[in-house]
Amino acid sequence: MNPRNMLAGLGLVAAVCAMPAPAADEHGHDHGAPAAPSGPALPRFSAVSEVFELVGVVNGKQLTVYLDSFENNAPVKDAKVELEIGGAKVALQQHAEGQYEGALAQELKPGVIAVTASIVAGKDADLLAGELDLHEEAAAHDARKRGWPQYAAWATGAVLVLAALAWLRRRAAGAQRARVGGEA
Repeated sequence: MNPRNMLAGLGLVAAVCAMPAPAADEHGHDHGAPAAPSGPALPRFSAVSEVFELVGVVNGKQLTVYLDSFENNAPVKDAKVELEIGGAKVALQQHAEGQYEGALAQELKPGVIAVTASIVAGKDADLLAGELDLHEEAAAHDARKRGWPQYAAWATGAVLVLAALAWLRRRAAGAQRARVGGEA
């Protein structure tokens, strides 16, 4: 076999081994759907009543709350929202229509955290309750677990390339000795 062809074949095998597996549904095809973003999602909580729908997103100490009408899912205009999370009151300021932002005094600890929201919007007033289930250690573990197969594939490809180079070097040295020995 030609050494160049062998090296090219081993390089192709290494490249294929290092490629990530394609995303697919349970039947083995993806229907042209875009791949879902990878990485952990920010922690979220929600609370619903007959009048309002509230969703909160926690990013470290930053808190963003979205408030919609239950009836038509439209953002609620000019509402007064008072939020209590884990027993601590959080001052929220309206950032945009139906969007409120605030800062937590400290980052939340993992676990199930109670959330209560008091809302007054025009003639409507309501008290909503929900929970934030915060488990950051599991998300970090899943991210670490996903990374090792890719490293293993790269290591396998590198070993194959090094083995091919060593074989080519030995073969070239043998050919060199045959030429020198044949001329004498």
